[in-house]
Amino acid sequence: MPDSQPQPPHSPSPSDPADRGSLLLSGARLTDGRTVDVRLHGGRIEAVGTAGSLTPRRTLGSLPPGRAPGPRPGPAPGGHLDLGGYLLLPAPADPHVHADTALTADVPGPVSYQPEDVQRRATEAALLQLGHGATALRTHVRVGDVAGLGALTAVLRTRRSLRGLAELTAVAMPRVLTGVAGAEGLAMLRDAVKMGADVVGGCPDLDPDPAGYVEAVLEVAAEHGCPVDLHTDAADPARLARLAAMAGGLRPGVAIGPCDGLGRLPADAVSRAADQLAAAGVTVVCLPQGACGTGDHPDGTAPVRLLRAAGVRLAAGSGALRDVSNPVGRGDPLEAAYLLASRHGLRPEEAYDAVSAAARSALGLPEVRVEAGFPAELLAVRGDRLAGALSLAYSRIVVHRGRVVARTSAVREYGDSTAAPDLGLPRQGGGGRVRRDGHGGPGGRDERGDTA
Repeated sequence: MPDSQPQPPHSPSPSDPADRGSLLLSGARLTDGRTVDVRLHGGRIEAVGTAGSLTPRRTLGSLPPGRAPGPRPGPAPGGHLDLGGYLLLPAPADPHVHADTALTADVPGPVSYQPEDVQRRATEAALLQLGHGATALRTHVRVGDVAGLGALTAVLRTRRSLRGLAELTAVAMPRVLTGVAGAEGLAMLRDAVKMGADVVGGCPDLDPDPAGYVEAVLEVAAEHGCPVDLHTDAADPARLARLAAMAGGLRPGVAIGPCDGLGRLPADAVSRAADQLAAAGVTVVCLPQGACGTGDHPDGTAPVRLLRAAGVRLAAGSGALRDVSNPVGRGDPLEAAYLLASRHGLRPEEAYDAVSAAARSALGLPEVRVEAGFPAELLAVRGDRLAGALSLAYSRIVVHRGRVVARTSAVREYGDSTAAPDLGLPRQGGGGRVRRDGHGGPGGRDERGDTA
């Protein structure tokens, strides 16, 4: 692949908080094996070239405080980050999280839906997932019943507070929408969209009339031009076929998940359902790290290989993050990709696509490639191959809108051993000073991919 050429600088709108500075990422390895320099500017990738070929962009400095107008200062260099030893990837996105109930597994008694409690949990959860690399998140938020609109209010506040760090969108989830009991839920769903909910959603399986629930959701979405995102286990083929028929062609799009019930259906029924979903353009969001419900089937992974073979748009989310549904949930998109590869037979490239390109598409976000002109949404992981990164993704550097927004550095230490020098394996000496003789002393550090 030829090197990408510089593109005209991106000019964000005045309200766009994208960092307008420049950042040079040098010596990064790409999945195709090349080692490159990548220059970012104005929230986009400005240029990609062979290692050592790019320099930091020169930008005009600003006037010091109190300096009178006059000749502007000379150009100043942009930032520089050495990514030697890192694999550079498009940043993941998470299309299915539950920020309002995150981090509540150890809470005694009922979960609090007071706005201040929800905002604290949602913010902490989003920052944890940002540290894993997810620069865009879609969170499902309960509306109605005990939560009312308070949880949504808190999540919308969290969204504002995270601006410039991560993109957070909210799905309004009422419990019941049909019959007399559903009238209040339907009114609250419309209020939620007016308040700022980005997506119309819910769980039709919990309504006495699942088909009527879907019809109500699609009607509200059409009124406001919103995407749709529904919880369903997809265990009823007739109900799923009707959903696909109703959702077919709806813009800006329909996502359903986790669809783990498909795996319990006969093979011919699964094949028919997959064909119907593919024809309707419905995205299936599976949850390899565990379903977000409390049913008898905690595995949230649909038959991903069959769905992909049928042409279904497949993405992967994290689901529960240490709540009652999954008290050990990590909210880590790379773990989701690892599980898709290790347990469900996808190639590492296919698995990572489910948490990156396909996940971004499910969220309606533009594509990201490590090429000039694309958004600067990137994740650097210690390692030189994608399979290794999914296996041991300890050290990570996260870039959102062209600037580093999170960094995790991991150091693995070993005791004295003659094994490493005898085999010619690299070691670091105590105190972090790199030594090439292999005699690092007690606490020697592994230099093979764990030190950022």
